[in-house]
Amino acid sequence: MPPKKSFPLRIDPALYQALERWAADELRSVNAHMEFLLREAVKKAGRVPKEEGPSKKEGEEGQA
Repeated sequence: MPPKKSFPLRIDPALYQALERWAADELRSVNAHMEFLLREAVKKAGRVPKEEGPSKKEGEEGQA
């Protein structure tokens, strides 16, 4: 897996505190929880990047 991209983020302190509490409830770090939330939003919006290479799951080869 390629290394993760780092970038600065300016965020309202009240929003950060809410994310901090939510992340703690889910036993995640704030960073991990924000990544989780962004991933879910991208999936919901139908903007998941296409994977490289074959997309067949195990056991699907040869099935029509």
